[in-house]
Amino acid sequence: MDETRLRALLAEVAQGGRTVGEAVQALKHWPGEQLGCAHLDHHRAVRTGLPEVVFGENKSADQLVAILQKFQPHQPLVMATRVDAAKAAQVRAVLPELVYHPEARMLTGDVEAIAPDKGRGTIVVVTAGTSDIPVAEEAALTVRALGNEVEKLYDVGVAGIHRLLGQRELLQAATVLIVVAGMEGALPSVVGGLVDKPIIAVPTSVGYGTGFGGIAALLGMLNSCAPGVAVVNIDNGFGAACAAAAINRK
Repeated sequence: MDETRLRALLAEVAQGGRTVGEAVQALKHWPGEQLGCAHLDHHRAVRTGLPEVVFGENKSADQLVAILQKFQPHQPLVMATRVDAAKAAQVRAVLPELVYHPEARMLTGDVEAIAPDKGRGTIVVVTAGTSDIPVAEEAALTVRALGNEVEKLYDVGVAGIHRLLGQRELLQAATVLIVVAGMEGALPSVVGGLVDKPIIAVPTSVGYGTGFGGIAALLGMLNSCAPGVAVVNIDNGFGAACAAAAINRK
């Protein structure tokens, strides 16, 4: 249940389209619902503007099915992150209406059915390299699923800075930028020196040994000399998308 659905339900009751009893039935499992494996938060979208999204890593296919089935009547779009292809196939055998996005490693409902009308403008997702795309795709898909316009600008890292400089018009047109980079994590600082928009930096675990699984990129971003750069955890495209959606919200 999100605010739009709640307002529509209350309007139906006020206009006589539904009885109070019917509204109570619609809200029967609100705000929460206890399963054997999880305690679902149907109230979250009303409370925070962001629905509860299922973290799929370490959950079994059966647990994902049970949780997503319960969310479907209450949310415009269900989402599960960090789902591998084998587990996704098991879930889709029971819930074939869900879509698997292999690069983002996400299971969702029909994202195209969600109108991109929740944001004030466009969120642009930028990557330093092609190897950073899986994390960027998690961010871009989440941004779109949350009702925002999204543009992608991939493989424009500092090793060929002319690629980025040739896209300054797109960068300036963004309301918020999500900048994803591994290795030394320099790209968000460069973008921060070019635009006057909020930047959410996402370090990735891409890199050689002294990258320490993304720690070098994380520290580089945290030590950015460019103002206005905020940093999320390593590989956390989902978290960056939620922050960007909150900033971009009308």
